[in-house]
Amino acid sequence: MDKRSEVSKEKESRTGAGEDAQTCSQGLVECMVQQSGMTEAEREEFLMAFSEEESSKRDRSFVAFCVLGGIFGEGIDLKHEQLIGAVIVGTGLPQVGNEREILMKYYDRRSGEGFDYAYRYPGMNKVLQAAGRVIRTVEDTGVILLLDERFLQRDYQRLFPREWERRLAVRIGTAEEKIKAFWEEH
Repeated sequence: MDKRSEVSKEKESRTGAGEDAQTCSQGLVECMVQQSGMTEAEREEFLMAFSEEESSKRDRSFVAFCVLGGIFGEGIDLKHEQLIGAVIVGTGLPQVGNEREILMKYYDRRSGEGFDYAYRYPGMNKVLQAAGRVIRTVEDTGVILLLDERFLQRDYQRLFPREWERRLAVRIGTAEEKIKAFWEEH
């Protein structure tokens, strides 16, 4: 079973995941995938899937796959039990391109932090926006899984919000146990 299923298995609810859907076909969870070029009606339908009304009809967990930095990765307001977790895959680094390279060279000359300004900060902004969908009010509780070893590096950890000071680094073999313990505590 993969990490996305473990998050939602331990607490029957709704989880947002920032990568492609592969395990949905196994029938372990109900899945919905963000499509490119969604109409306003399709976006509304996507968000309605998180509602209490729709959730009460389900007999299994619900996982939504969204694009990191996309329309559902920021700017949506799912409170309380509407979203109890996010699985964020990758550090959100923008694609290499001329503008990014010019920006990197400029900040390298200015402060020696070209990669940070051109790539790391914009990427972490996407990560933090997506993670922020889980905790919207002081009553919200949720799990945020960051799936990329680079998040263990000091250069990334210094960008984490202070509320993440109680974070845990887990391995594949211990993730399910830690998630279960979290939900038992909360």
